[in-house]
Amino acid sequence: MAKKYTEEELNNCSKEILITLLLNMQEQMDTMNQNMEHLIELLASSNNKLYGRSTEKLSAIEGQMDLSEFLNEAEYTVGDTEPLEPKAEEVIVVRKKQKGKREADLKDLPVEVINHYLSDDELTEALGSKWKKLPDEVYKRVKYEPAKYTVEEHHVGVYAATDNQTIIKGNRPVSLFRNSIATPSLVSSIIDAKYVYSIPIHRKATEYKSIGLNISTQNMSNWVLKAADEYLYIIYDMLHAALYKYHVLQADETPVKVSKDGRPANSKSYMWVYRTGKNYVPPIILYEYQLDRKANHPEEFLRGFEGVLVCDGYQAYHKLGNENDSIKIAGCWAHARRRFAEAIKAIPSKHKDSIKDTIAHQAITKIADIYNTDNKLQKLSIDERQKERQLKVKPKVDDFFAWAKEIRISGTLPEKSKTTSGIDYCLNQEQYLRYFLEDGAVPLDNNSTEGAIRNFCVGKHNWKLIDTINGAESSAILYSIAETAKANNLNTLRYFEYLLTELPKHQDETDYRFANDLMPWSDKLPEICKVPQS
Repeated sequence: MAKKYTEEELNNCSKEILITLLLNMQEQMDTMNQNMEHLIELLASSNNKLYGRSTEKLSAIEGQMDLSEFLNEAEYTVGDTEPLEPKAEEVIVVRKKQKGKREADLKDLPVEVINHYLSDDELTEALGSKWKKLPDEVYKRVKYEPAKYTVEEHHVGVYAATDNQTIIKGNRPVSLFRNSIATPSLVSSIIDAKYVYSIPIHRKATEYKSIGLNISTQNMSNWVLKAADEYLYIIYDMLHAALYKYHVLQADETPVKVSKDGRPANSKSYMWVYRTGKNYVPPIILYEYQLDRKANHPEEFLRGFEGVLVCDGYQAYHKLGNENDSIKIAGCWAHARRRFAEAIKAIPSKHKDSIKDTIAHQAITKIADIYNTDNKLQKLSIDERQKERQLKVKPKVDDFFAWAKEIRISGTLPEKSKTTSGIDYCLNQEQYLRYFLEDGAVPLDNNSTEGAIRNFCVGKHNWKLIDTINGAESSAILYSIAETAKANNLNTLRYFEYLLTELPKHQDETDYRFANDLMPWSDKLPEICKVPQS
């Protein structure tokens, strides 16, 4: 603790000591101010995450407004002077009706024709004895009916020869599970609800009960796990093998809690996600559950892969690139931009006019310029894009890093601010952030992977945790197939139903080549599995 001086002691101090004390006091005040600014920024950033918009677009960040402007919207909008009344033709927007659009929207739906005809007696009374029928007036309405469930009662013919005891039976289809009432359509509806629409199983059970279908959550959970473990893992393994054929992959991970994994309560596990580069068709998205976030997990999952991995700045990915010459690591410019966006969002609304003077705003503006220039090259071939990146994008990247180094050297940034964190992140990740300039197939960021993992994040907020490791691994299989199916424009419900109908027919086979016709991009899939294209 600093010494406290009495008034008498200060009166007896020399000029040099007083100057030293004053300078120390100024230094302490500067530190206190920086700490206070840091605390205010942390509080504002926390509030923004809870209540603010998640977008990092510059226009949206700059457009932050004080809440009072919305509470008093009418007064705020009018301003000090009364506006001129608009003319009718300025207000009324004449929308040109798109001919045939309704017919196109409804063309794939089943049609139930409902006739509204008059009887002969009614016609005679209204028109007399002589009348003729004109073409019908036709209009269409869309009717919704809740899901219907039917009990399949299978009757298997049993036959015996009259001259001996030989008995034969009719052919019966392969059951999904032995001695179970579950059918592919029923199990698929549970999988689709949970892994596509993030509806917890207990809520699905409540829905079933409301229509008279009493199925326990234990039965439903068991069916889902068995479907993954006995059948759907084949599709997952084949997707995993197909992943290695691509030149660019992307990776990310998110924490998840598993209640029964042999560790203390609330221990963090991780769901890793890997996907093909966003410019590749057909897309593949795979989840993998692991107990922790160690570097050996991506190393093992990507064993045999040769190409580029796009990821954030997590050291586990960099370790993979450093120890494996066949894998190059490319950084994510969205992560580079994020800290600056958070810094701007943390600025109080009363100071919004000064946002453009901040270093964070300058950083986002420069990064936005890199994005805008590169986005214009997306329709080019990979080779052409790489050449154009060298000519048009590289100078902007060079300028950004030269500017960032100059800012950092200047010593004007508070050490604990979001802006400083952003500058340091960019400089530490420079070699990885620059890699996209060397390869036209590499995207600027890892946003498509974050999008792929978003459905899992929504789901885990609904069901909070996974019960067992086996459940987590099964969830990884189901999420992988669901997300890959969506990315390939498939109807996930019908696709799962088709898989669970076909895979049991091959349960004793060890050669999985039959599953090539079941892959999400196969042209052998029935039309019902595909989302109608408008």
